[in-house]
Amino acid sequence: MSEEPTRPSPQWQPPQAAQEPPTRAWQPQAPQSPPPSQNPPPAWQQGPQGPPPPAWQAQAPQDSPPPAWQAQAPQDSPPWQAQGPYGSGQGSPIAVRGRRRRRWPWITLIVIVLVLVAADRGALALTENAMASQFQSSVGLSGKPHVSIPGIPFLTQLAARDFKTVNVSATDETTGPLEIASLTATAHGMHIHGLNSAEIDSFTATALVTFTALGNAGGIPQGITLSQDGPNKIQATVSLGPLTDTATAEVTQTGPNTVNVHVIDAGGIPTSVLGSLMNFSITIPKLPDGVQIHSISITQQGLMITASGSHVFVSQNS
Repeated sequence: MSEEPTRPSPQWQPPQAAQEPPTRAWQPQAPQSPPPSQNPPPAWQQGPQGPPPPAWQAQAPQDSPPPAWQAQAPQDSPPWQAQGPYGSGQGSPIAVRGRRRRRWPWITLIVIVLVLVAADRGALALTENAMASQFQSSVGLSGKPHVSIPGIPFLTQLAARDFKTVNVSATDETTGPLEIASLTATAHGMHIHGLNSAEIDSFTATALVTFTALGNAGGIPQGITLSQDGPNKIQATVSLGPLTDTATAEVTQTGPNTVNVHVIDAGGIPTSVLGSLMNFSITIPKLPDGVQIHSISITQQGLMITASGSHVFVSQNS
């Protein structure tokens, strides 16, 4: 018989107590946001959370309406419907009235300026019209000339009743038998006296009398044409039937307001044909007191007469 190996008998060992699972040390983990498709982990699996933020750091949710002190009135609403600093309701009307009060001085100033400008221009028009009547009466013109008074403002000149410069102009006017194609005059230092008279420190005027008007004033016969032949000479061209020739006349000033025209070379023209052209004078019918003819000259347009004077007196009733 084969002998079986002898197995040692197990030694007795006291029973061991049941071991508890080892306690894991707590380790903080960064919170991880769960994916949107999964449910959030239970509270015991979430990491520790810090203390809640203080109240001054708390923010209102984005979808919650702003507090009353942050509310603003809509852009299209008028300012008087804006919310006031203490909540809803009408805004303070004091600020609106304050802005309106700031605009009023500018509006008032603009209105005052417009009124003064209108008054200034209105007074200027009335004064120019009155002066035109005075010059018309003083010179004896057939129509009222145009008068302009430069300088702004005009009311200061009117208040002082002194005008530095007054310009007068007229066209196609007559004074007595003399036709004047154009007239320009300038008065320096015009002082108003009363309502219808004025005194002028210095006065200059220029008048143009055409050759046709000069021949009409002198009564020269028909068929004689006048033209320029020098600074103070006139060429007379005679065309009467078979007779065609020229004569020369001289123009001189013979008096304060008198101009003389006389023939100095008749050529081959009989004196009877020339008629009054042989010698005639024209007189400026009326000039303001103190104004006299200063110079005369012959131009391509006709006879140019320049008059001047100082301390000239003009009156509407003279």
